[in-house]
Amino acid sequence: MRLTSFTDYGLRMLMRMASDPDRLFSTAELAREFGVPRNHLAKIMQRLARTGLVETRRGGGGGAVLAAEAGRTGLGTIVRLLEEGQPLVECFAADGGHCVVDGQCRLKVRLRAAESAFFADLDRSTLADITLPRPVPA
Repeated sequence: MRLTSFTDYGLRMLMRMASDPDRLFSTAELAREFGVPRNHLAKIMQRLARTGLVETRRGGGGGAVLAAEAGRTGLGTIVRLLEEGQPLVECFAADGGHCVVDGQCRLKVRLRAAESAFFADLDRSTLADITLPRPVPA
């Protein structure tokens, strides 16, 4: 299974934010740290806020902070939210996709089982388990 860069960067952002849960983080700061375009992280931050994983504050001194304790936020939940709309294979799409072997395919059931096992494993861990260490001040 391969996660989208959207999910990869979202996880990185949350891992950093969990290292200092009371601090507000700006997307510009996170973009610099991870070497990722700020506009891309802004879109991810909007999704994280819309799904309730982070709270954002506008204005001077604004930024984003985790909405819940890292130990109460499951990795499976995070990945499901960030990967929303990105089916593992076309036939898992909400509309069923376009599959020329539909009705004859024996792969689909195995991929469903693998996807379930993947998420079951992630569900056993929380954001607290993958928190990045606090950076050492320069």
